[in-house]
Amino acid sequence: MPVFSRFLRYFMAVAQHGSIRKASDELHIAASAIDRQVLQGEKILGTQLFERLPSGLRLTTAGELLLTSCRRWSRDLNALQTQLDNLKGLRQGSTDILIPDALTKGFLPTLLGRLRQTHPGIMVSVHVRKSHDMGELLVKGHADFALMFNPGHMRELSVRTHKEIPLGFVCLPSHPIADMEEARFSLAAEYPMIIPTPPLALWRPIGVLEAETGVKVATVAKADNIQMIKSMVLEGAGVGILSYLDAYDEVQKGQLAFTPIVNRKLPPLTLALCVDRSRQLSTAARFIITEIENFFADQF
Repeated sequence: MPVFSRFLRYFMAVAQHGSIRKASDELHIAASAIDRQVLQGEKILGTQLFERLPSGLRLTTAGELLLTSCRRWSRDLNALQTQLDNLKGLRQGSTDILIPDALTKGFLPTLLGRLRQTHPGIMVSVHVRKSHDMGELLVKGHADFALMFNPGHMRELSVRTHKEIPLGFVCLPSHPIADMEEARFSLAAEYPMIIPTPPLALWRPIGVLEAETGVKVATVAKADNIQMIKSMVLEGAGVGILSYLDAYDEVQKGQLAFTPIVNRKLPPLTLALCVDRSRQLSTAARFIITEIENFFADQF
């Protein structure tokens, strides 16, 4: 219970039970101490708060007014304590997040580890869904917010924060492309390529680049699964074309290298944190969203 005046605590207990002895049993305080506090309070207020009857204590009109005020003060103090706990990140709570498969390795585990350190009282439930389904699921209330690639335009959604994620070549650290700070898309015609296919969203920007540049990609394999593409690259089957987030884990561990593709006609790949604009977010959800915004700023 928040810090509360000793007199008011004793007064509320006596008013509830109509007995100093019963208040003493509840509070584990000597009856004489409670009686002394009540009498002192009456003296300070200049009015009698209880009628002393053979059957016990009964509130006077002044006592009734004080009890009403005490209950209101108690509620306000409890609300204030909750708000202070929120500011310190101590609130217990939970939040639900929708994410695409591309975020299930590397990036998200790193983020969740950070959230565990900063907000240990908040449980985060992660739901992996296909990108094209997440907007509708979010509007239907299946989650508090979603991390979505290229969310498009849904009137019901609001983008809280977003980051442009580079598209690039993913290769072994020993590959010539790994030594480049950035690369032209034309290199896709010079080395064996492993490219994503629908339903992976990455096939769209690759298709745009092919159409705009006229480069004929030297495709040796296609896959509709990010992990499969990375596995083939790790086995030396070719060079993958993926986003930085797709290869985040392997790049951090030094297993793969990522070189961004530079082309002014390359459509941006946007990772956005989206919420249902009509929904009131919980305190826990707001804390986690703020932490994700900070994480975006640190990582990209």
